[in-house]
Amino acid sequence: MGTRLMPADIGLVINTADPYSVAVGAYYIERRGLKPRQVLRLELPMRGSLTPEEFAALRQQVESHFGDTTQALALAWTVPYGVQCQSITGALALGFDADFCRRSCDRSRPSPYFNSASSMPWRDHQLRPSMLLAARDVEQARRLIDRGVSADGRLGRRWSGPANALFLSTTDAARNVRHRLFPPAGPVPALGLAVRVEQADQPRQQQRLLLLQTGTAQLSGLDGLGWVDGALADHLTSFGGQLDRVGGQSTALEWLDSGATASYGTVSEPCNHLQKFPHPQVLLLHYAQGATAIEAYWKSVAWPLQGVFVGEPLAAPFGPVLPAPAGGGLEPVSMRAPKR
Repeated sequence: MGTRLMPADIGLVINTADPYSVAVGAYYIERRGLKPRQVLRLELPMRGSLTPEEFAALRQQVESHFGDTTQALALAWTVPYGVQCQSITGALALGFDADFCRRSCDRSRPSPYFNSASSMPWRDHQLRPSMLLAARDVEQARRLIDRGVSADGRLGRRWSGPANALFLSTTDAARNVRHRLFPPAGPVPALGLAVRVEQADQPRQQQRLLLLQTGTAQLSGLDGLGWVDGALADHLTSFGGQLDRVGGQSTALEWLDSGATASYGTVSEPCNHLQKFPHPQVLLLHYAQGATAIEAYWKSVAWPLQGVFVGEPLAAPFGPVLPAPAGGGLEPVSMRAPKR
């Protein structure tokens, strides 16, 4: 079992101007047992995108508050999710690129964390991956956090039963480009997984889902899916990371609404570069070998500047069971992953 991020490695940022953020942040502190020094409270505008100046002030406060022990960040809000055309999670980790929004379909700044073996991203890469604790409302966010906490150590044991990783190849040619990266179908007994690759535009009734990836603009039928706690799901489309979007393309929040624990979507037009979306085999490999949701998702995206990561960052269904906060494994297995 490789090492992974633990609650003591996480910094939590709370927007005091947002009642959702205050309530969700307090609940996350309780459920993950965070110490006062791990929490930064500040004030941010409550809209989808920050200006570069607003973002610079946020980043300066983050860097001033958190020391070298803080390896990753949980952001306790749903908006803001962007900085102009860039995601807030990508810009916090890689820095805001002032010129990029004139050419958002081009190659973006690469992540040194992509497919990394490191469990200490700040120490090893001077990069803090972050994830939004995003949901439709406070009650949904609490359920999301509960799923993440409940997931720890639940899979990959003899008694846990197999979980399913489902990859859908759709008829949407532009959004189906990821199909060439899907892993081979079949059981992976050493990991307690069954990998399924199917031709379908929408998921049908499925149970014990750990991972679902597809390429489509709009999602339907998600209420028929049975997720395990800690499940990951995303769809390749242009604007899945615009979390306040109404109508048109589905957003990453729809996966969380249906019971998934983490997701990913882009906040501006990325074009369908494979490097801007989670790599199916890299994502599954890291997660099934004990990484947390934030690590597995971040390590699976080579160019994450436009992508926002959402969910409960510390969910780790293949990791060790953590002790309950005060007051309140498997050997690594290789799976084929093509080079980019």
